[in-house]
Amino acid sequence: MRLKDRVALITGGARGIGYATAEVFIREGAKVVVVDVDAEAVREAAQSLGGGTVGMTMDVTRRSSVEEGVKKIVDDLGSLDILVNNAGIIKDAQLSKMEEADFDAVVAVNLKGVFNTTQCVAKYMVEQGRGVILNASSVVALYGNFGQTNYVATKAGVIGMTKTWARELGRKGVRVNAVAPGFIKTRMTEGIPDKVMEKLESMVPMQRMGEPVEIANAYLFLASDEASYINGHVLSVDGGVTT
Repeated sequence: MRLKDRVALITGGARGIGYATAEVFIREGAKVVVVDVDAEAVREAAQSLGGGTVGMTMDVTRRSSVEEGVKKIVDDLGSLDILVNNAGIIKDAQLSKMEEADFDAVVAVNLKGVFNTTQCVAKYMVEQGRGVILNASSVVALYGNFGQTNYVATKAGVIGMTKTWARELGRKGVRVNAVAPGFIKTRMTEGIPDKVMEKLESMVPMQRMGEPVEIANAYLFLASDEASYINGHVLSVDGGVTT
């Protein structure tokens, strides 16, 4: 078991990649805290995952919500060893049509939320002298994407923060890395028309969409001691899109 007895916090963990990551981490011996803004989804996920999974409602855009949640995790479980900043939303539109409110909403969750959660968690990790922080970026952060000004900006920003935090926290025993998923089968992609889906798949050298568990396995590797000398890296898991 590669994560035996370690405590992992996964934001946006009630569905999709976050849920798959929770499953993989539990299988490898971790005590997992699944957090999401949707209380009912959290309850259902924690019940389904079993294995002593802790479910917690948290709004990563609200600093007080994050501070209270992280403190409770440390108080109740004794440590916090792994953070997976997975929570994210999309509100797509071309530049000429994008509403300011939609730009701000995506930035609040995908960028400010990562900052809020990491700053709160890092304090405890530095105190205990160890920890792993994993951030969800995206393949589009590396080459841009039509109609996703807000989303691409946040995911590119996450890469910048990852590299900065790796420099600041590495000397204190905390590793910080990012994963850049390609086109993955999640709730976000369910509404994509078949013709668009076929076009997306044709862009991938492996000619298929990725599965959430394939991203979860990347998080597992980076969270484990097998990646003990990897810090400040962005791991693309995209079937070769960025080759």
